Amino acid sequence: MSATIKDIAKKVGVAPSTVSRVLANKSKYYNLETAEKVKRAAQELGYKKNQAAVELVKQHSNVIAAVVSSVKTNFAGEILDGIKDEASRHGYDLIIVYSNSADSKEQERALLTVIERPVLGVLLLSIALSENNLNLLKDSEIPYCFLSMGFDDNRPFVSSDDIEIGYKATKLLIENGHRNIGLAGIDMYPYTGRLRLDGYKKALQEIDVDPKDSWIQSGDYSYISGENAMSNYGKNTELTGIVCVSDMVAIGVLNQARNFGFKVPDDLSIVSIDGTEMCKIVQPQLTSISQDFYKMGIKGVQQITDNIGDKNQQFVSIHIEERESVKFIK
Repeated sequence: MSATIKDIAKKVGVAPSTVSRVLANKSKYYNLETAEKVKRAAQELGYKKNQAAVELVKQHSNVIAAVVSSVKTNFAGEILDGIKDEASRHGYDLIIVYSNSADSKEQERALLTVIERPVLGVLLLSIALSENNLNLLKDSEIPYCFLSMGFDDNRPFVSSDDIEIGYKATKLLIENGHRNIGLAGIDMYPYTGRLRLDGYKKALQEIDVDPKDSWIQSGDYSYISGENAMSNYGKNTELTGIVCVSDMVAIGVLNQARNFGFKVPDDLSIVSIDGTEMCKIVQPQLTSISQDFYKMGIKGVQQITDNIGDKNQQFVSIHIEERESVKFIK
C-alpha cells in the first residue's frame, strides 16, 4: 500500500495540513527546514501523488463525499436524503463518512479518508472543523460546503439562521404568556449554539427578563442532553417553558419531566427546534421551529456541482409548526 500524507506527517512530526501545503508548493505557514524534512520523508516512504486522481477531481469525478457528525441526533437523515436525491438526479454517487463533531483527530481521520480519494466535492454536516483541519480541506483544493452550520467569515454554507431560530422559539413561548423560559441542550461551540443563545437572549431582553445561569443547560443536541437538562432544572423548577435545541433534546426533556410528575403542556410548555418526524410520534406532539433539512441537502449539492465558489452562503427558511406541547398561561 502506498504512503499517504498522514504517513509523512507522522514520520516528520507535523500536521497533515502542513504536508499537504509543502507537497503543493504553498510556501505560507511553514519554513524551509520543515519543507526539506517533508520532502525527504516523502521520498523515503515512496510517496507518489495520485495525479490521475487529481485530474479526475478537477474534471469529471462523479463522487460526492458527506462527512457527518456522529452525535446521536436525527436531523442528518433528512439532509442526506436531499443530498442523495439531488446527487442521483445528476448521476453522482455518494460516500458517507462519520466523525466526532468536536474531536480534531477524528475530523482529520474523516477528512483524509475522503480527500485522498477522487471526489468532486465535500459536504460537512454540522461539523465545526478545527483550524488545522479547515486548512487541510482548503489545501486539498476540493470544493466544499458546510450544511446546517453558518459562519461569520467567508466559509461556504447552507443553513438556517440560528439567531432567528433561537429568537422565534423563545418569542413563541413569550407570546403564550411565559416569562421564565429555559434553554436546554445548547452546545458550547462558537457557531450554532452561540447564535441560538443570542436569539434566545434577544427575545427575553425585549420583555426585560434577564435569564438566570441555571436556565441555560448545555449539551450536545442528544436525547441524554435533554434528560440531563430537565434533571438539573429539578422537580421544583420555576420554569414554565423550555426551548429545546433539537427534537431529541425535547424528547429527553419531555420524558424526564413526566418522571417528575409534570404534565406537558399543563405544567410545562416545550418548544422543539428542528421539526423532524420525531415531533409527531411522541405524546403530546411537539410544537417546533422547523427547518428544511432536505432543502439544505439539495442546495449543498448544487453549490458543489455548480461551482459557485467558496464565498457563497445561503440561508434556508424556517417556520413554526404548532402542535400540542405549548399552552397559553395568564
